[in-house]
Amino acid sequence: METVEMNSVSLKRPHSEDDVANADEIKRQKTSEKSKTGNDSGQSIVTEQPDKSLLEDTKNEIIPNEESEEQEDEELEDSDEDGDPESFADMMKHGLTESDVGITKFVSCHKGFSGILKERYSDFVVHEIGKDGRVSHLDDFSVPVDDEVNFEDPSEETFTVLSDEDKQRLEELQLLKNKETSVAIEVIEDTKEKRTVIHQAVKSLFPGLETKTEDRDGKKYIIAYHAAGKKALANPRKHSWPKSRGSYCHFVLYKENKDTMDAINVLSKFLRVKPNIFSYMGTKDKRAITVQEIAVLRITAQRLAHLNKCLMNFKLGNFSYKNHPLKLGELQGNHFTVVLRNITGTDDQIEQAMHSLREIGFINYYGMQRFGTTAVPTYQIGRAILQNNWNEVMDLILKPRPGAEKGYLVKCREEWAKTKDPAAALRKLPVKRCVEGQLLRGLLKYGMKNIISAFGIIPRNNRLMYIHSYQSYVWNNMVSKRIEEYGLRAVAGDLTLKGATAVHIEEGDVDNYTIHDVVMPLPGFDVIYPKHKIGEAYKEMLVADNLDINNMRHKIRDYSLSGAYRKIIIRPQNVNWEVVAYDDPRIPLFTTDLDKLEGKPLPVLPTDGKFRALKMEFSLPPSTYATMAIREVLKMDTSIKNQTQLNTTWLR
Repeated sequence: METVEMNSVSLKRPHSEDDVANADEIKRQKTSEKSKTGNDSGQSIVTEQPDKSLLEDTKNEIIPNEESEEQEDEELEDSDEDGDPESFADMMKHGLTESDVGITKFVSCHKGFSGILKERYSDFVVHEIGKDGRVSHLDDFSVPVDDEVNFEDPSEETFTVLSDEDKQRLEELQLLKNKETSVAIEVIEDTKEKRTVIHQAVKSLFPGLETKTEDRDGKKYIIAYHAAGKKALANPRKHSWPKSRGSYCHFVLYKENKDTMDAINVLSKFLRVKPNIFSYMGTKDKRAITVQEIAVLRITAQRLAHLNKCLMNFKLGNFSYKNHPLKLGELQGNHFTVVLRNITGTDDQIEQAMHSLREIGFINYYGMQRFGTTAVPTYQIGRAILQNNWNEVMDLILKPRPGAEKGYLVKCREEWAKTKDPAAALRKLPVKRCVEGQLLRGLLKYGMKNIISAFGIIPRNNRLMYIHSYQSYVWNNMVSKRIEEYGLRAVAGDLTLKGATAVHIEEGDVDNYTIHDVVMPLPGFDVIYPKHKIGEAYKEMLVADNLDINNMRHKIRDYSLSGAYRKIIIRPQNVNWEVVAYDDPRIPLFTTDLDKLEGKPLPVLPTDGKFRALKMEFSLPPSTYATMAIREVLKMDTSIKNQTQLNTTWLR
């Protein structure tokens, strides 16, 4: 089993009469939010028609903030145009390629071939695998029935009986946003049934509020008031939730073309609750169809099921009540169903590629989305944080840079370069939830001489993303060196895991191990390094970056880099594949969970179509990237820079 050097494979798609049919799809992809990093569903790359969710810098992550700002920012982001495909391809000349982040090797011997990944978002489907090994599927819309009846289980009329004005006043009362002690709602149709529905609506939609009926000037009013003032506000659902019912409603979320955090933000707005009452085991792709389990605190299945009638691109089902939330990382992994369209490989090439993927696997690189797409990679900011070089951290985040960015960010950076005035730069930035906006706010609050505190305003996960990106950068480079130096076999001095502990493989034990047993460390404290050339290479790389591999504890605790171990080679499980012919690139090539629930038949495909597609399925553990598995099959550079440069003719 030899290793193969990186080569570029042209992915240009031959022009056909079907090209015109995809024009709307290309336009639709011009504006969107960025992809999240560290996605355990393994976010992948659009090879021919890049979605802007994958093209913007990872640091421009959406951060929950004041609601008015969220609405303003969303309008701006939705309306912002990034220019035509040609100019985008020009901007991406400054982006990263795989070799820039250490991704340089292959482990299979077959000849590479081309294909279109994610021509449609429905070509990439992810099903979460729970810690019990069960694959999450949406296959049931029914709502569980409680033995105990209560106001949290509303009728359908409950959701429409209150006017928007009533809801606004009730929300302000619930959140103690005004001086009112109660809200009066006139009963227009004075019947007992109508009054009951209004009582139910207030109590179910605004937990913590109580209601009573009063006569005023010959008219009936429902009076809403706080059950226990601020105490009720702290835990409003406590006052109306049956003791016999589990506190958390678990459900399966099926979503299309939305990432997990965006989906939860939408659900929380429609339910009028904070996003932090939701929990989940892993974040999932935007440009995909994904199915995962979500848990929410004290929201009934009935209220959640109602959202199926209100929301586009979401479906909720498989409801159950449990006594526990979900925790990040609890999952076993994800199962992928992927379509690569318009493939050029011969049947023999495809068989060799897929057999190799099943038997050998792929190098467990961190995918390109871990590093951003502009001329300032996220790992450079992470390195500056670890070096305690805060002026450079500020400069790297705020300085002008070539690459794919929205116009207002470009103006903000230009103003910063010209004035170094955070207030002036912030005025150029209507979208304040991005990292740049947060840092500028921090500089306004704490001053230019306290960059550490200013940087601390950025949410913790976003800050840690930078140093994790640096760890990933080091690991990618080191694993490439390891494969180049020793190939696909275990050697003395390698590391393997025994339980949670890493140990060195001794000379006399080498024959007891394969490459699939070998792990390598992410640099940090409390890890050991291989006892061969690669151990020295780690030290040399960190010395070149002015870091001490033996002292990775930072004076700021958050930035002390704890180490970990990661397998060199991942062998996917449940690998299956099929080559199918098709004529129309617009039709789906398999049925989804929702298709099955709605009774949609399997697509009828021609036996001798104009195009061929490779349908593949495989399961991966958490924190591995499906992109890297597909890269091994196609033998292509998955970077957006490479794709846009190869495909400028098609993009026009």
